[in-house]
Amino acid sequence: MANFKEDLRNIKAFVFDVDGVFTDEKIYLVPGGEFVRAVNIKDGYAVNYALKQGYIIGIISGGDSQAIKKRFQYLGITDIYMDSKDKINDFEDFYFKYGLKPEEILYMGDDLPDYEVMKVAGLPTCPADAAEEIKSVSKYISTFPGGKGCVRDVIEQVLRLQGRWPKFDE
Repeated sequence: MANFKEDLRNIKAFVFDVDGVFTDEKIYLVPGGEFVRAVNIKDGYAVNYALKQGYIIGIISGGDSQAIKKRFQYLGITDIYMDSKDKINDFEDFYFKYGLKPEEILYMGDDLPDYEVMKVAGLPTCPADAAEEIKSVSKYISTFPGGKGCVRDVIEQVLRLQGRWPKFDE
């Protein structure tokens, strides 16, 4: 089995869970029934930059928030599976749609609903604060927790290794 850094070379697409990955463990309940979550702006920048570099990005979430959906659409993501009842079916739909192989996809999840997808994805990853079962099937555990830069971490690593992260004169 290849190591994590070698697996980064094969990545053509990213798929992310939302709650616990783009957001931390806090959900605020507000009048009217909508849940309010905070996202990391640097994660959003990395997503948008990866899209501009030609990577395919998908979202698979058990949640169904219009605010979250709108945020991802704003970043340029078009493959957004909200209210997912069977993440493995949505994952398969995503990779078949683009003619990808599972080994070309980095998936980041944090909790039990992500387990089956993580067993299939070529590069299963998770935030530092993921459930133990998810950590056990991850090839990489970010040093950053959910909502605190773990998405940027994995995207930046892939793009740097593939020579597609911006370089600045020092």
